[in-house]
Amino acid sequence: MRLKRAAAAGGALALLAVMGACSENKGTDTSDDTTRVSTGSIATDPKDSMGPAAEVPGATKGGTFRIIRETKISHMDPQRVYSFAGLMNAPLYSRFLTTFKDDGSGKVTLVGDLAETPGKDVNGDCKVWEFTIKDGVKFEDGRAITSKEIAYGIARSFDPDLTGGPTYLQEWLADTPQYDTKWNFKANKSALPPGLSTPNDRTLKFEFAKPHCDLPFAASLPYTAPLPPDKDTGVNLDNAPFSSGPYKITKNQAGVETVLERNEHWDPKTDPVRHAYPDKIVWNFGPDAEAGANRVIADNGDDQTALAWNGVPSALVARVTGDAALKPRSVQGPTPSLWRLTINTKRVTDLAVRQALNYAIDRSGFIKAYGGEASARAVTTLLPPSTIGYEQYDAYPAGPTGNVDKAKELLAGKTPELVLGISDDSTELATQLKGNLEKAGFKITVKTIPTDAKLDEVGKKDNQWDLYTDQWAADWPSGAAILPVLFDGRTIKAENNSNTSYINDDAINAEFDRVLALPVTEQGKEWAKLDQRIMKELAPAVPLFVENGYYLHGSKVGGIFISSIFGYPSFVNVHVKQ
Repeated sequence: MRLKRAAAAGGALALLAVMGACSENKGTDTSDDTTRVSTGSIATDPKDSMGPAAEVPGATKGGTFRIIRETKISHMDPQRVYSFAGLMNAPLYSRFLTTFKDDGSGKVTLVGDLAETPGKDVNGDCKVWEFTIKDGVKFEDGRAITSKEIAYGIARSFDPDLTGGPTYLQEWLADTPQYDTKWNFKANKSALPPGLSTPNDRTLKFEFAKPHCDLPFAASLPYTAPLPPDKDTGVNLDNAPFSSGPYKITKNQAGVETVLERNEHWDPKTDPVRHAYPDKIVWNFGPDAEAGANRVIADNGDDQTALAWNGVPSALVARVTGDAALKPRSVQGPTPSLWRLTINTKRVTDLAVRQALNYAIDRSGFIKAYGGEASARAVTTLLPPSTIGYEQYDAYPAGPTGNVDKAKELLAGKTPELVLGISDDSTELATQLKGNLEKAGFKITVKTIPTDAKLDEVGKKDNQWDLYTDQWAADWPSGAAILPVLFDGRTIKAENNSNTSYINDDAINAEFDRVLALPVTEQGKEWAKLDQRIMKELAPAVPLFVENGYYLHGSKVGGIFISSIFGYPSFVNVHVKQ
């Protein structure tokens, strides 16, 4: 997903990959974990998908944990959740088909959540999948959760009125991006989309026209949350979701406060991930990033049990890093959000020019302008280090500050005139990029784009810019959720494009199809190879950096760590120190 961080198988399946260098973070109270080793797997033993989750040392039940955030969460309806705040909040009150066990040090394991396992590939071709639903999982009113309520939740995600959520399952079932024209939810509320069935109360079945080996990952997103049809209030479900998780929403005053209290019908014996230590979890909305951080720094009253969601703003980084007393209350970690300087290949058609841009880039200068090493870590790959199968490489080795001479050699005396599109709140980044690239022989014209319109504007196929900064955070740690999304030319349309390089290469497109049809156990290394091939043969972008998460919490908060999946604070281990 392209979002801006506030300053955006049965038992046969298994995979394991090492992805980069690092220090350890146990997810308790202190970490400086910006370069950790990440490993990923899909559980092969059904016991891994059962509860209760292993206890967090020293954690006890009780108290109220608070989250201070500047703006409200865009959606609470699980089928519409797709913001980072929503993705970290939804598991508190909703359960999904699958979920990730995350130990806070980069080790993740995909397990069954509502399902007994991460799914069964029935025929070994990734076209037919079955999930068996656990006994003992219940809604907030005590009724049992069955395959039928999960199927209904997925079916309602076809409703065009329920915008905002991911669309993988809908597109895969319909076998077209125009899924809502293939099956009409409003006209068929008592039925299910083609390819989705419930042979019995404990079995959910998917049948696809094409292989979708990443289904166990895709099923971890909130659109697989169950919902009884009689509790479907349409767009109003955003105001009062119906709980299947350890908490239920008891108060939701938009933009002011959201209160979650225990769901007494949640059974920890069925849950491999969640603990639900606090009695209450409260979101307080309003304070900006600096005000929220200052409240947590002061550590008074209720703020002793609070987290500043908007992180440590650049204006406070020096103060926070220089105060030893704040280190035990600081949490840092790498995120999957990778920034790149995207090259519009419809306008910059000369491969040598695109390669010269890669040699010219001064990553250290860009990171300094962005906020420094506390905020970012340089990368030279299209895949972030959190990706399963990640391999480090540098197709255009130029060092941290770039190689101007090599860039000029590739330009061979030419002085390409390029238009850089940049958000109107990122003028410092634009100044740095312009000065950097002009030293290498480019002539850069900067044109600002309104921040709230930038994604729409660069997503137009015939946009007016040669270069623009982009970021992408995968929905699960696989190259399947990154490379085809960003570089498959067959997806290019008039507007709303994720392939903002506008690359359309038949050989690369064919490779996407080949790798996507492989068993998940074999995909990781193939995505790593394809990452290098795309950069060397096409140079559609200049990888810049991955963001680092940097957060503060009060002195009575324990168990916070940076999610290895989404790069934001995880609440599964959070507890209030008594």
